[in-house]
Amino acid sequence: MANPIHKNNINAVFVLGIVCVMLLIQKSGATDFAIGGSKGWSVPDSSTHYSQWAEGNRFQIGDSIVFNYPPGQDSVLRVTQDDYNNCNTDSPSAEKYSDGHTAFQFNQSGPFYFISGNKDNCLKNEKVLVIVLADRSNRNATPPSPSNSTDMTPSPAPSGEASPPPTPAPETPPPPPNAASSIFMSFIGSVGAFAASSTLLLL
Repeated sequence: MANPIHKNNINAVFVLGIVCVMLLIQKSGATDFAIGGSKGWSVPDSSTHYSQWAEGNRFQIGDSIVFNYPPGQDSVLRVTQDDYNNCNTDSPSAEKYSDGHTAFQFNQSGPFYFISGNKDNCLKNEKVLVIVLADRSNRNATPPSPSNSTDMTPSPAPSGEASPPPTPAPETPPPPPNAASSIFMSFIGSVGAFAASSTLLLL
């Protein structure tokens, strides 16, 4: 007669294995983009090199951009649009990376501006603008507000009457970034995969 405890263990390992595979598939959607290819982060050959590269890729939340450069000779700054346009390497609001291998993960959609920490290099177009698209899973997406194609403007108030002040539109806070939950789920998936494979080896 088959041992019922042994059969339950096999079923539990099977279910755990499926859950682990599903978690790993979910994490595998993120992509690492190495800027500059084999040449790395350096002064480009043409003025449009990095902008063409960025336009040719689709960046999404959870993806990373990787900058490879010689430490001590160059660096990467994440800056504002104004600092990007003016190659302002002295901005106090800039995030500076100088380790030689910088991986920056996108945790929200929108524009991200990167320039070289060497002002001369930035002036020679060692800078890139990356546009990150909305979350691919749409977990945090809010439905679009209905739009009326026949917007009517209110008629002006008759003279002598005070019109009430306009009411401000309600503000909706932006959805929170989900990078931390993705990392946590990846960790749990890895631990589960290790536990499942260890259990299978013991059987």
